[in-house]
Amino acid sequence: MALKATIYKADLTISDMDRHYYASHALTLAQHPSETIERMMLRFAVFALTASETLAFTRGISVDDEPDLWQHTLAGEIERWIELGEPDEKRLRRACGRAASVEVYSYGGRSADIWWQQNGDRYGRFDNLEVWSIDTETLKALAGLCQRSMQLSATVQDGTMWLSDGKNNVAVEPQRLKEKR
Repeated sequence: MALKATIYKADLTISDMDRHYYASHALTLAQHPSETIERMMLRFAVFALTASETLAFTRGISVDDEPDLWQHTLAGEIERWIELGEPDEKRLRRACGRAASVEVYSYGGRSADIWWQQNGDRYGRFDNLEVWSIDTETLKALAGLCQRSMQLSATVQDGTMWLSDGKNNVAVEPQRLKEKR
């Protein structure tokens, strides 16, 4: 029998002073059986960092031709493609061809560093690609906020996001590895 996804609900209030985006989102996150709590909470944090009215979670890990998050134009074209992890060159090339903007949030400490050292030069040719790194301590702290039902607030200022559940605060400071051209 196949394992089922675990469902998490979150009420998220965002105050993004960098982008002047202020909104509340009622989110449902499905944690795939092979996905860690850290990765699922990173999906949530990246949503909060990049939120818009049209940004949405995809079917994620279980589907090969979709990113973790994406945003479409009113015409149905992919405006933003957001990946977590260390995607291979073929996947990134396909994403950069399909979307106006592609963002990767790598994580995993040493393995993410090795991935970037081995691939960073080759990925430099993708003009619409931006790559960020999230450290392992941040992932652990994000996992500490996880509950089946969450009430969280995100405040973004000067590139840093503070995610709070009312008792605990986690600073999420992505480090830029590659900028879009």
